[in-house]
Amino acid sequence: MKTNILKTAFALLFAITLASFTTLKDKAVKVADSEITWKGHKVTGEHSGTITLKEGKLTFEGDELKGGSFVMDMTTINTTDMEGEYKQKLDGHLKADDFFGVEKFPTASLKFTKVEGAGGTYKVTADLTIKGITNPVTFDLAVAGNTATSALKIDRTKYGIKYGSATFFDGIKDKAIYDEFDLNVNLKF
Repeated sequence: MKTNILKTAFALLFAITLASFTTLKDKAVKVADSEITWKGHKVTGEHSGTITLKEGKLTFEGDELKGGSFVMDMTTINTTDMEGEYKQKLDGHLKADDFFGVEKFPTASLKFTKVEGAGGTYKVTADLTIKGITNPVTFDLAVAGNTATSALKIDRTKYGIKYGSATFFDGIKDKAIYDEFDLNVNLKF
């Protein structure tokens, strides 16, 4: 009996010692090498573009993802499928209060609240803040080497962006803009 108590105590001491050496490590995202692209859909087509990441980090315990946080520079919203006057008009409208209101809200943020999975495949729950409004989002994130990728669908109306939404405005027919937009994220760290 005394031997079992000593073995249990030793095992517990070993486990506590091992746990104390297991630490979380933040890995900074290389902003210049990372890319966030967006695509918005409307009844008569779609538009796409980019947003620049201002800063970000992923938190690991060993090789396993445990957390992360990011800040996007909303003033960099850029339409890439148009040129000239129409591109300038759309970029300006996306930055205006009808959409992202970048003068008052120059950044958006994403903070992981829960990470499930292992071996490079994760289901992430995070708080996404756009225009000062925070809502939870859930998405899959793949990590391989020094790259993390994800594709998210964001319901813009949850962030007070209702312009052109058939959900809120009747009779707009072919002028309707769908509530969800796509974000594709390719992070290097």
